[in-house]
Amino acid sequence: MRVIATAGHVDHGKSTLIHALTGIQPDRWTEERRRGLTIDLGFAWRKLPGGERMAFVDVPGHQRFVRNMLAGVGEVTGALFVVAADEGWMPQSDEHLQALHALRVRHGVLTVTRSDLADPLPALDQARRRLSESSLARVPEVVVSGSTGAGLGELTAALDDLARRMPTPDPDADVRLWLDRSFGVHGAGTVVTATLSAGTLTRGDELVVARTGRRVTIRGLQSLDEQRETVTAPARAALNLRGTRPEELDRGDALLTPDAWRVTGCVDVLLRDSRATELPRELGMHIGAAATPVRVRPLGHEIARLSLHRALPLRIGDIALLRDAGRHLVPTGVHVLDVCPPALRRRGAAAARAEELRRNLDRPAGAVLLERHGAMRAPELRAAGARTPPWALRSGDWLLAPDAREDYAARLVELLDRSHREHPMDDGITEGAVLRRLGLPHASLLPLVLDSPRATGVTATGGRLRLRGPELSEHVREGVAALRERLAERPFEAPTAGELRRLGLDAEHLGAASRAGELLRVAEGIYLLPGALPQARDLLARLPQPFTPSQAREVLGTSRRVAVPLLERLAREGYTRRLPDGTHRVLAVPPPER
Repeated sequence: MRVIATAGHVDHGKSTLIHALTGIQPDRWTEERRRGLTIDLGFAWRKLPGGERMAFVDVPGHQRFVRNMLAGVGEVTGALFVVAADEGWMPQSDEHLQALHALRVRHGVLTVTRSDLADPLPALDQARRRLSESSLARVPEVVVSGSTGAGLGELTAALDDLARRMPTPDPDADVRLWLDRSFGVHGAGTVVTATLSAGTLTRGDELVVARTGRRVTIRGLQSLDEQRETVTAPARAALNLRGTRPEELDRGDALLTPDAWRVTGCVDVLLRDSRATELPRELGMHIGAAATPVRVRPLGHEIARLSLHRALPLRIGDIALLRDAGRHLVPTGVHVLDVCPPALRRRGAAAARAEELRRNLDRPAGAVLLERHGAMRAPELRAAGARTPPWALRSGDWLLAPDAREDYAARLVELLDRSHREHPMDDGITEGAVLRRLGLPHASLLPLVLDSPRATGVTATGGRLRLRGPELSEHVREGVAALRERLAERPFEAPTAGELRRLGLDAEHLGAASRAGELLRVAEGIYLLPGALPQARDLLARLPQPFTPSQAREVLGTSRRVAVPLLERLAREGYTRRLPDGTHRVLAVPPPER
């Protein structure tokens, strides 16, 4: 299917032409038919000779209903531009052309209607000149009469050719469905209609309402009055939704693929065909079927920041238009450059930001964003409308820029060095503290930082990072040396608290000695030499198996105060096993020596 919109001045025969082409009356409301003009959006379709089906969004031409018109053209990539032979180019012809040009609609057909009422050539020549300076320059031209049917064959052929030339969107793209209608159907519930411009809808899919975050489910799906299991873009679609009421949705609301879009209230944009300083500070922004007031802050010659009154799901690369509703003007189209722009707090920040955006106009958005943030999750990049750069360092769904990795690594070495100088007996810093002090957003990024050549020398064990091991002061080294000398003679007679105090060793000193590998901490207040565990195992292996704690105490030559925690440590380390009756057995295969 292809979807195009009509465009042109009020009462130039757009709806009559669509009816002649399709046999469907696009004016749905009684008031429209009574007054003879289109007030709201109408829809019709037909099958073309080449086999493609084409859906028409018939938009109002009256200036009071331009907002409705913009809701109709916002998601289409083609237009049927209509000019009446008996009236020629008119004010709303201009405004419609400005809108299509601002939205960069490049595919279409120029149609001069009412050729039975006046010579069509002057109107055709006038329209051709107007379109020549727009995105619709050099589109095919057809002269018709909706009343007599003259030229309808040529128009059908032109539409058939247009259908072949229009781009085909990605069927796997994330869905952003801008709603143009929401109503209730007795026995069915909430029904919404929209133009699906990219992606695929399937009955049973879950979608998210952008404005509220509410999750809804597609209970039924229809396209061109046919029940469907799946609808692939481009298409007109009607969705029967479960999980919401008709009054909770409105024109301009968007249904989204869950967790795939960023809803933002601030964007930086590139202006088309206008200078930022020439724009009013308050305008209306239109994208898809949505409209919201925006405040314009010029950043540079053609770059501005828009603050949206209503947050919308936007992506880098989106095309929108700005309109001054009071003056009935479409000043400019905008190209979204950033949907998560940085704050501008310092003097000169706006000019610097404009220069940064200009400098990066031709660079991939994913590269620009990742370089600016240093680290991001891949889904965040996708939600912003950017692709993961091929050079990004990956850890799960986290991405790290190479330059950011080098910066983190340099700061890590500096942090560890400073910590060691200030607290030489500490065994480095915990991973959690490192993450906080470096501002690293996720622990999974730390191994990437440690892989940097700039982090050479940093070791990570037991959840701590260190540049150098603990360094003992001269006083502590002397006390530890005396303790080691005593333990060398009686290896399992751990010193008492009083003996440790006499040696001048407190808990901090003993902890540092343990971390430095000078002592083994068996339990609170129990310190032996580092090789005590395998030595104890060898002695216990000489006992009849299994053995009691008393037998262990005797063969080790120690007290119950030491024997009990030592046996617990041996069992915990895999040297022995404690049996249900309270006895112990040495394991046949000892673990690697620690």
